[in-house]
Amino acid sequence: MLVGGRSLGPAPGVHPLVTQTARFPTTGARACLGPAGMDIAKKTGTNDTTSPMPSFNERVWRSHLEAGESSSSLALTSLSAREGDRQAALAGGRDSAQDLNADTLWAKIQEEAAELSKSEPLIASKLGMTVVTHPSLSKSLAFLLSNKLANETLLGTQLVHLFMDAYADDAGLLASGVADLHAVMERDPACDTYVQCLLFYKGFQAVQSYRLGHWLWKKGRHTLALAIQSRMAEVFTVDIHPAARLGQGLLFDHATGIVIGETAVVGDNVSMLHHVTLGGSGTGRGRRHPTIGNGTLLGAGVSVLGPIIVGANCKIGAGSVVLTDLPPSTVAVGVPAKIIKQLDSSVLPRASMEQIADFILDWTI
Repeated sequence: MLVGGRSLGPAPGVHPLVTQTARFPTTGARACLGPAGMDIAKKTGTNDTTSPMPSFNERVWRSHLEAGESSSSLALTSLSAREGDRQAALAGGRDSAQDLNADTLWAKIQEEAAELSKSEPLIASKLGMTVVTHPSLSKSLAFLLSNKLANETLLGTQLVHLFMDAYADDAGLLASGVADLHAVMERDPACDTYVQCLLFYKGFQAVQSYRLGHWLWKKGRHTLALAIQSRMAEVFTVDIHPAARLGQGLLFDHATGIVIGETAVVGDNVSMLHHVTLGGSGTGRGRRHPTIGNGTLLGAGVSVLGPIIVGANCKIGAGSVVLTDLPPSTVAVGVPAKIIKQLDSSVLPRASMEQIADFILDWTI
């Protein structure tokens, strides 16, 4: 913070790490993160001694990519520690949403559909075919998604039976769908009813389509799972690899342009907006995509790249590019993203969906 032309240190509420991350150069050979920047500096003759050495996690990440998991004791030790961090980010994420009763929720949705049929007769037939005539939420979802994803060669009559078999085989599919419905109603002020989300919110529909594709993937039916992924990308403009692992209670707000890669892991109760990318780095067959901890909020246009770990209850500002691990309950923003604030552990960014607070440190123009 500047006062009278003098620096008085970080602004109030700024995380102490911001003073460290600010030392990274924004131009020149050493702007590249990790040892790669050091190598480039040597090749180009750059002699910038003001830049800090790469962090431990950066060195571990580079050694993991270049040397493999079993090449050194450092890689083995650090990978074990990182797996502990990854498990911590995903621990204890499920909340009351998992206890919602699907039958009670379905009765509520049918009541909402009946009321909407009276107030808006033009969609009464859609409501009747998609909601009113079905005895359960699982059968409604199977009907809805099969009609959404069907085309000339992927027949809806075949898909509806496939999807009903999936819901009958794995009770977790429906439980996750119920939690997702609850998440949209709880966090999206534009959503007035459950039936509105079920019928018209493509983020919710895309996540349920992914869940069915993931079920196929786990059954070893990879080709059909990829066919579902392809249709999902065409219909919803949301591309989620069926091998990715997503938790429950998810809100994909607007959802257009969301991309989640093969080895990505997303925890429970995560909220993300449109054009979020959870992308990979490298060509190896191992983990190359990020892990997103429970309760995290990813703003519009956020890119998280590589096998990094975003801790639980983090908040990442719109348009940021995250290239290094983030501790739990931190606020990060920028390209590349820098930590600017530490949140209290009681703060739940995914619940507030606040897109401005905590990011602006100085309103002075």
